[in-house]
Amino acid sequence: MPRTRDPVLRTAPSEVARECVRHQIVQSVCPCPPREVRIVRAQSLTLAAAGLALLAPTAPLAAPHPSVGAAGAAAPRREGSVRAADLLARVRDCTEVSRGRYRADDGTPATIPVCGTDGAVFWKADMDIDCDGRPGVECNSRTDPLFSGATAYQQSDGRYLSAETLPYIVVPGVSDIWDHRDHGVHGGSVAAVVYRDRVQYAVVGDTGPTGIIGEASYATAKALGIRPDPRGGGTPSGVTYIVFKNSRATPIESHASAVEVGERLAKQFVRATKQETRPPQAPADEWAPNGLTEPPRAEGGTGTGDSGAAVPEDARTPVEAPDPGTDQAATGDDGTRDDQDAPAAPETEDEPDDATDTGD
Repeated sequence: MPRTRDPVLRTAPSEVARECVRHQIVQSVCPCPPREVRIVRAQSLTLAAAGLALLAPTAPLAAPHPSVGAAGAAAPRREGSVRAADLLARVRDCTEVSRGRYRADDGTPATIPVCGTDGAVFWKADMDIDCDGRPGVECNSRTDPLFSGATAYQQSDGRYLSAETLPYIVVPGVSDIWDHRDHGVHGGSVAAVVYRDRVQYAVVGDTGPTGIIGEASYATAKALGIRPDPRGGGTPSGVTYIVFKNSRATPIESHASAVEVGERLAKQFVRATKQETRPPQAPADEWAPNGLTEPPRAEGGTGTGDSGAAVPEDARTPVEAPDPGTDQAATGDDGTRDDQDAPAAPETEDEPDDATDTGD
């Protein structure tokens, strides 16, 4: 037997309203209204709730969390206040301190030198991902076929470093090409790693092959926005490694110490660039206070002192002009003329001749 729809659902709206009024009178006597009225009230409450939901303000959708893409996780532009452009301007020119050049990878030509300045050494290369050290979720023998549980340098508690959590770089092993120890670079030395417009401070935490350069930890790559996957991550070029000589983060596993030391040395490093590019200023003399130029000389020239500097007219000792017609010969200190001979004897009157003899 087919099921029939409820009669109340086929009732016209006006009839439903009349039924509701009639049952309100009945409800005072019978506490249980008929089934039709219960259905109508339930539908009315449902419609009212739906209307309130439509009128309620819509909450903004939560922003999705950034995901790790091909370029790596979202990262800050730089640590500290030193800009990438200022650091790169300091390492524009290279004075090679290595006795040879390095390869970026096996099978590539050796074209990368290690350069030096007064306060740092640097090189420009690619970035391979180092996942060595203490194993973790991202760095272990399953995620990295070349995984090694050790690093060249250890933490203050004797454990190996964690590439997954600590930003560090890898320097080439000691060889005839370059010995980093001769240039003040050791385990825990502080480095500024620059990629595009981002700066990341790190420590020297591991050593690598003697003929290859350009490697950093998983954490360093992730902070720079570089894909940190040890199996195919990294970037083929565009990374600048600046290691400050004789610097040290204490302890080596403290990234906060690396940032503090790196920021201070990076400011000094950049400041040295600005001092070198400032044109030399000529020392000011008595004629040029505050950069004023020397006044023009009068025609005919002016006298000069012993140092060659011009002497103003009113500062020179006046010389009396000689009287016309006088001899211009110089005189000595005693007042005598230099061109005179010894003074002649004064002239005397002629004495009278002797008296002639007279006769007796």
